[in-house]
Amino acid sequence: MKTYFISALVCLMSVMSWGQVEEGYEDTLKKMFEVSGTEAAYQSTIKQMVGMYKSQKSDVPADAWDSLEKEFLAMSLNDLTKMLVPVYSKHLTKNDLEELIAFYQTEVGTKFANSTPAIMQESMQVGQQWGMELGKRFNEKMSEQGY
Repeated sequence: MKTYFISALVCLMSVMSWGQVEEGYEDTLKKMFEVSGTEAAYQSTIKQMVGMYKSQKSDVPADAWDSLEKEFLAMSLNDLTKMLVPVYSKHLTKNDLEELIAFYQTEVGTKFANSTPAIMQESMQVGQQWGMELGKRFNEKMSEQGY
């Protein structure tokens, strides 16, 4: 009975601690998003969404759009950060995030953060070309083998 009780207690403690995140993790993640350029990318996405809606609803006054954009920029980024905490905390500790922040605050880290959007855009184009070429070669090999 005593062994059963101890086993149950250990299991309960494991379940209770599972899913808990280090204190300050969310704020640290938010700071990492800020210095890495991730926050700016999210803001750009929100602004693009507002622009898309703006083009669909031309009867809405400009000040209403400005107000909505400000509200969603503030609210959505906080919501997204909260939603991403479980994802990031599964893979990175608070200390890992702090080290990333330190990196992004260096000269090379800042350069990397500022260059990342252009690198990603250019990489996507290269990746598409690579994928098309790979598909072409794959089909050629399949044909050579009679398939």
